[in-house]
Amino acid sequence: MKAVAWMKYGPPDVLELRELEKPTPKDNELLIKIFATTVTAGDCEMRSLKFPIYLSLPMRLWRGFLKSKENSILGTELAGKIEAVGKDVKQFKEGDQVFGSAGMDFGTNAEYICLPEEPGEMEGGVAIKPANMTYEEAATVPFGGRDALHFLRLGNIQRGQKILINGAGGSIGTFGVQLAKYFRAEVTAVDSTAKLDMLRTIGADHVVDYTREDFTQNGEIYDVIFDVVGTISFSRSARSIKQDGTYLLANPMGQIVRGLWTRIRSSKQVIMQTASGTIDDLIFLRKLVEEGKIKTVIDRSYPLEQIVEAHRYVETGQKAGNLVITVAHNNA
Repeated sequence: MKAVAWMKYGPPDVLELRELEKPTPKDNELLIKIFATTVTAGDCEMRSLKFPIYLSLPMRLWRGFLKSKENSILGTELAGKIEAVGKDVKQFKEGDQVFGSAGMDFGTNAEYICLPEEPGEMEGGVAIKPANMTYEEAATVPFGGRDALHFLRLGNIQRGQKILINGAGGSIGTFGVQLAKYFRAEVTAVDSTAKLDMLRTIGADHVVDYTREDFTQNGEIYDVIFDVVGTISFSRSARSIKQDGTYLLANPMGQIVRGLWTRIRSSKQVIMQTASGTIDDLIFLRKLVEEGKIKTVIDRSYPLEQIVEAHRYVETGQKAGNLVITVAHNNA
């Protein structure tokens, strides 16, 4: 099978399209023929290993100190069709159209993958694909949709609350805007100029262009600040959040110390953790998609053979919503 091999850390050029052995499902596994996957900012961070030293060292110990493990394959999201099932699989059958995630095991930037029917905590899992979505659309939901849902639930978003989403124009942010509106919140979306019209079309009540305006200076007060990209200063934003308000940090890599300090020194709640979505979350999101309550935003689509170009584009920071990788099969 064709797969994108990730053999060492570095720029996009370290990725290589290779011919690898097609996997065989174990008794509890599904063999999935992948038709669509994605490239996220998280994939780019893993590929380059651009983390603070206190995180990069554990990552190197886990994935390999100087290079990634033999035949490592990047990618977490997928949509495809089940080609075969192990003898102990009960809930799926050959031919089922599914969407889901490989979690921290990665491996979806390939033509095939084997995943367990009942995943572990960090393994992602799959569910039947939304009937009204293409494979390309469905592949974008398991990461951005589940992460946004995870944090908004932790923040206990209520009807009528005011929430500001920083980095609203990316994979997590675009689902965050729509889910916050589903929970009846008043949403302010912060991102760059080119993404503002799109954010309005998916339901944002207010938009802020961070290249022209500092939201901490406009006098607005929020119940919740959801920082998707990890760029908010706690000291500067303190005036923009209620005394008992909540910070949600989806990418807290550079904010752990300041976040803990804010939590200790104030009445504000600071929630920073790695999201771990469940299959029930996928089913919940599928229902919202099929009811027309949420949709995906796709910026660009690249074939698997152009994975290097896809990574380069994601690293520009210009991506609006999601970037999809299509996987062609000669016998599809």
